[in-house]
Order: sequence, then C-alpha cells, then structure tokens
Amino acid sequence: SLTLFHIQTMAMRAAMRVSTFTSTQRTGAYTKRLSSSQSSLLRSRVIRPSTSTARYLRTNAVTLSSADTDTEQKPKQKQQQKKGGGKGKQDENKLTPQGEDFSKWYLDVIRDAELADYGPVRGTMVIRPYGYAIWEGIQSWLDKRFKETDHQNCYFPMLIPYSFIAKEAEHVEGFAPELALVTKGGGKDLEEPLVIRPTSETIVNHMFSQWVQSYRDLPLLINQWANVVRWEMKTKPFVRTLEFLWQEGHTAHATAEEAQEETLRMIDVYREFAEDVACMPVVVGRKSKNETFAGAVATYTIEAMMKDCKALQAGTSHNLGQNFAKAFGTQFSDENQDLQYVYQTSWGVSTRMVGGIIMTHGDDTGLRLPPTLAPYQVVIVPVGLKKEVPVEVKEGIDSIVAACKAAGIRYKVDDSLNRTPGFKFNYWEMKGVPTRIEIGPRDIANGCCVVGRRDVPGKEGKIFDVTLDTIANTLQGILAEIQVKYLKEAREFRDANIVDVTNYEELKAAILDNKWARGGWAATDADEEKIKEETMATIRCFPLDQPAGPHKCLWTGEPADEVCLFAKSY
Repeated sequence: SLTLFHIQTMAMRAAMRVSTFTSTQRTGAYTKRLSSSQSSLLRSRVIRPSTSTARYLRTNAVTLSSADTDTEQKPKQKQQQKKGGGKGKQDENKLTPQGEDFSKWYLDVIRDAELADYGPVRGTMVIRPYGYAIWEGIQSWLDKRFKETDHQNCYFPMLIPYSFIAKEAEHVEGFAPELALVTKGGGKDLEEPLVIRPTSETIVNHMFSQWVQSYRDLPLLINQWANVVRWEMKTKPFVRTLEFLWQEGHTAHATAEEAQEETLRMIDVYREFAEDVACMPVVVGRKSKNETFAGAVATYTIEAMMKDCKALQAGTSHNLGQNFAKAFGTQFSDENQDLQYVYQTSWGVSTRMVGGIIMTHGDDTGLRLPPTLAPYQVVIVPVGLKKEVPVEVKEGIDSIVAACKAAGIRYKVDDSLNRTPGFKFNYWEMKGVPTRIEIGPRDIANGCCVVGRRDVPGKEGKIFDVTLDTIANTLQGILAEIQVKYLKEAREFRDANIVDVTNYEELKAAILDNKWARGGWAATDADEEKIKEETMATIRCFPLDQPAGPHKCLWTGEPADEVCLFAKSY
C-alpha cells in the first residue's frame, strides 16, 4: 500500500517531469499531460474536493495541488534570468526593430528597460523597480481621482470559497477555465476548494449583504488595490499574465439609474487617465454581448490601438444590474420599508495599462514615456570628466537639482564614473526619460547647460546654452510640449488606421490589411462568432460617440441603429 509520503513524492516527481514551453517570441503554452494512471492517482488520493462540484472542477479549473503548477521554464528564459534579466553580450541585447517583429521588440524593451523579468512559474512575472514605478504613477493618479469621487479603499481576502463563485451561473461559466483552486491546507484536504481571487464580485457581495440594510446605507462606494490570478494559457508580460495587479471598484445603489450613472462615470475616469496622463487615445464604448463581463448587464470599455494596430482593452466598467444581489441576497429596506435588491457596478484597470503605454509610444530606441507619468522627467548627466566630478560641476548640478525640486520636476542624477556619457545617454533613452541635461566644466564656465529631448533624436533634439537660472522654466515648457505631442501622434496614428466598411468583404480586406473596421451592425451574437472564426477579429465596442446615420449592417445589409469597431486584439 502507498503511504501519503509516497503519494506526495510521486506527485512531486510527476510535476517535475512536466515540460512547459513559454516563448519569448510568440505567446502560447504547451503542457504535457501525466499518464492516465498518474492522473487517476493524483485525482483520487491528492486532489479530492468534497463538494458536489468535484467533477466540474476537474474538467474546468486549474488545481494548485496538481502537476499543472510546474516551475520549469524554457532554457533560454532560464539563461536570461541567470544573466540578470537578459543582460548578456551587447549584440544579444540589440532591440529588434518594430517593423521586423513587433512582439519581439516588445519583449526586448521590457528586458532592456528593466521593467520586468520572468517569474519561476509559467506565465508569471517579476515587476522590477522601474516598471513598478510606472505602475505607482498609475496608482497615484487613479487613487486620487477615486477619492475625489467619494470612493473609499478597503481590502478583501484573496481566498474565496468555491460555492461563492458557483452562486452566479454566468459568472462561474465565464471564469471556470481560468480558476486556480486550493484543495489542501495544513497537510489536509479542505472541505471545500478555495478559489484564488480571479475577481471579487462574489466575496464583495457576501459582505455587502451584511453591510447594507437600509436605503440610508446607500450608495456604497469602495475600491481595492489587489492582485488576482487567472490561469491564462497564452501569456505576455504586463498584457496577460497568470497573476497581475489591479484596482477593482465595487458599488451598490438604490436604483438602476444611479448604477448606470456610476458605470459611465468610472469609464470616463479611465478615459481621462488614458488620454490626459498616459497620452493613449481611446475609443469609449459598450461591449457586445459576447464580450460582456460574465454576470454583467452591460460592459463599457476603453479601447486603445497599439503600434501594431491591435486593440488593447485598457479598462472596463460593468453595470451588474441586480444579478449578484439576487444571488447573494443583498437587499435593503427602501423609504416605504419594502425590501429591494441593490443595483451594482464594478470596474477595473490593471498592470495591462503599462503594456499599453509601452506599445503606444515606444520606438526602435526603446521606451517613450509621457512626462506626466515618467518616474524621472529629466536625467542629469555630467560630461567632459576625467577621473572625478569637479567641484564646480557638482555645484552646477546641485543648482539644477534645487530648481527641479522647486518646480516639482522629477529628476535623476547619473554621475557614476564607470560608464561613459554616451552609454548613459543610450541607457536613459531606452528607459524613456523625456529630457536629458548635459553639463560639464565648459558649460559651467559659461553658466549654462545642454538640454536633450527624447522625442527628437540626434543633434536636432538638443537645445544648447540653456542658462542655469532658466533651466526649470525651459524643462517645464519642453515637458508640456512632449505630453501634447505624444497624444497627438498616437491619435493621428489611430485615426489613420480605422477604415469604414459597408459589407463583409470590405471588413475582411480591412482586417487583412491590419486595420480596424468600422461599420453598422444589426446581426446576431452567432454571426459575430463566425466573423471571429474567419478573421480572428472581434467587436471591440459600439462607440458611445456614434457617427450620424443612417447605417447599414455590414453582415446582413439591413438597417442598423449603431456602428461598431472590429479589430484583432490582445
């Protein structure tokens, strides 16, 4: 007979034999399966949910006790980690041009700009300090805006009883393939599997049902900053990973009108951030039924176009109606003392936004960060040095630093002596810092410095003889120009790559030409699926800002009330 030790040992060995392929050049994953006897043993002796949903879980969910939690990686990925995030020979680190392989360019930038690295578990990533600083900038702006709209931060547990997920039928159906389950704790089988948070609507409703008793308790407006786990099969750093960081807002209201107003208010907050801070032009619209969040009445989205013309869903806001309230019994006594179900919303933005910023603005030199969001808005590099930074140059740098501090300009002084100025220029250009100051003994003698712009390459991007007493004003003016320029460039690129279509043949031609297709739509959900199967394009949204009609459905030729956008997406 097998002891528990033998079973666990066999499970561990089986897990070690699982080979996972995670490509750094294209997304995708292939996992070898255990033999039928090994799988049977694991299911019967190690993974043993005691609920009636056990069969469903084995079919649709990922179980953390199983061999699917392998930690093997592609050899090249391991080599990159040993080298410290992919730092090897110089020719190996040269950026792949966007026009040659956009996906490879994206991964090269993440590596060389030191934004993230691969985690030891397939599909996970380690966010490095510079990448996390960008996320902190996103957090800082959004958190302030949430509080200005009367939302309060809180935190919910990451372990959720599976029975909570199963209460809302559409929700469990939509999320089951992505669930990660905990079936053991303290060396024992759990009475009920626990889901590692894929989203929090269920546990939030469990608590809302206790917190909301009267109309006086409404509206209830909360937000949490947290991590979530969704067992994605195709992963890409920042854009789609097993675990990611995000914020998720959850609100409860007395009327359907209030919930709809909140849903639209928060998608507009996301639009405001995307365009005014991240310089990422977006189309605000309503998702089709096929693309609506599981369990929601309607989903609204901001859709951005990346430089490869694929669409990125950068943020969503869901009108949940009363679906979750009815599943969890979240009711309140109205002014007439009658029991009513609350109306709810949820909305979220994740670290996917970082990926969107990279792919919206980056070029063949590396990152280009919008000044409002850049961790450093200027890097100060002493030049013309020999063995040390002269006292007079240090004093000049100190005066520039003081001016930056007074003006609220985020700065970085790179006065290391083990790297040449040319290396530093390339390094900080790769990291997307909007401006650079060059200052040396000759500049100090003339009471001035040189300012370089990230958005204008070469000598054309340099401003010479900028006096030290005007440096702050000069930088502020340049940073404001770059902010406007990045948004203008991205919007012009997007608009140039959206084409109007009147029939399916024109749509196919547009998608084949790597464009977004805009046209009338009055067909069915099944018709949308057919188009997806044939073209790999989906309805990204029905824009809230609709062009004047009349419109004709591109699929049926019948009159259509709305136009939609079809595109390939991440």
